[in-house]
Amino acid sequence: MIRLGVPSKGRLMELTFDWFAARGVTLSRSGSDRDYGGRVEGIDGLQLVLLSAGEIPRELAVGRIELGVTGQDLVRERLVGWRSDLAEIAPLGFGHADLILAVPECWRDCETLDDFASIARDFRAAHGFRLRIATKYHRLVRAWLAEAEVADYQLVDSQGATEGTVANQTAEAIADITSSGETLRANALKIIEHDNPILRSQAVLFANRAAMGAELDRVLTHLGLAAR
Repeated sequence: MIRLGVPSKGRLMELTFDWFAARGVTLSRSGSDRDYGGRVEGIDGLQLVLLSAGEIPRELAVGRIELGVTGQDLVRERLVGWRSDLAEIAPLGFGHADLILAVPECWRDCETLDDFASIARDFRAAHGFRLRIATKYHRLVRAWLAEAEVADYQLVDSQGATEGTVANQTAEAIADITSSGETLRANALKIIEHDNPILRSQAVLFANRAAMGAELDRVLTHLGLAAR
């Protein structure tokens, strides 16, 4: 039996169900929205498990599910050395979002990452502590800023409403996922310009590498995919 983890609610769940339906596999809940079991029709040997998108990377890595749909951002942030445990089977073409660094719109002299690095240095000299960046993506943000040789900052954890932390004065900047930028603009924030965002993410079908074998290959072949 191959266990497939799918986000348990929202647009990601709906689009995942649509993606599988287009390949002849019907996924559905067993009961109400509070029921996290599911049904699979159109293929034998596949069991649906409904989880939060954030749980799926961990469940894949430890082998409690063999296949899972979740964002690239969550896998790369939560799993160190994820490539040794998971294989990216296929990008699904939805759930697109960029992980970006954003600052207040009123920072007129801060447009690029070089500007940000200079402001961060001046901020520490003026205030005696490092400029705060609110984020839940500590690993990805730290690596990106280190590559750009930006050092005068501190990361503060934010697990929700990150865009509001600047207005609430708990951070001077944020690093967060955005798709349209509307929430940033609504909170008077702008994206720092750079060659690339911290990460370009989308929903991906991942597999546990230890589960690779004939049974998993059969499921992937039915979906028109090949194991990697």
